Amino acid sequence: MKNEETDARAKARDYEPAARELVAAGFSPRWILLTLLLVWSTAASAQDQIQKYVGADGRVVYTNNIAANTPVPTPTAPVAATVTPSQAVAAPINELIESIASSHGVDSALVKAMVKAESNFNRWAVSSKGARGLMQLIPTTGARYGVRDFFDPRQNIEGGVTYLKFLLEKFNGNLDLSLAAYNAGENLVERLGRIPPIAETRDYVRKVLANYGKSSGFVLTTPTPAAVVAAEEAPKFYVTIDGRGVKNFTNIAPPQ
Repeated sequence: MKNEETDARAKARDYEPAARELVAAGFSPRWILLTLLLVWSTAASAQDQIQKYVGADGRVVYTNNIAANTPVPTPTAPVAATVTPSQAVAAPINELIESIASSHGVDSALVKAMVKAESNFNRWAVSSKGARGLMQLIPTTGARYGVRDFFDPRQNIEGGVTYLKFLLEKFNGNLDLSLAAYNAGENLVERLGRIPPIAETRDYVRKVLANYGKSSGFVLTTPTPAAVVAAEEAPKFYVTIDGRGVKNFTNIAPPQ
């Protein structure tokens, strides 16, 4: 019996600070007593003691279960970071563009500007006209450059960059005409000798140039590594016959 009294007094001392705050907050002694009796009858540990916290609305709340009654903070939307088109390119796509563009002697920044305008870097993009993939190749153009899976980034970029290199050489590095030909077809641009009066094509050229950071102009392609090696491995030789009838081989052209 004494042990039970001792326990009860100890519990009363535990709750005394909370009871005083409840009285100060305007709660009646009868309400406080009933509440404490209820808590005593159900409490299993010191965690069930009445505690105080301030709610999100500024109200003071008394409870024996902070975890269950504390409002869950409302998550706020993250602030979107401002990124440039080049920063938005996923690393694997960026590496493919850099590698393939370099192998063809084409500026990788130009290729990224085109991919941004064509598909916004969506490898699964399909246009209303049937153009597919990152560089929006139509089936006939893709087949022309050996593309079998238009949604495979490597094949699509390889086909698109190869075609772009062809157009830049065909139009002597004229960027406006090369881009217009990529969009509207090389035959039409070659026949007109200028950007076709097609709203979509003119808008496309403007978008790519804006992404590329140019207003217009010319782009010079560089020889591909394979072409450089071939030129080094197969120099032109001249054959001359001297006064003794001996054949001489040299890469130096004989005087005319």
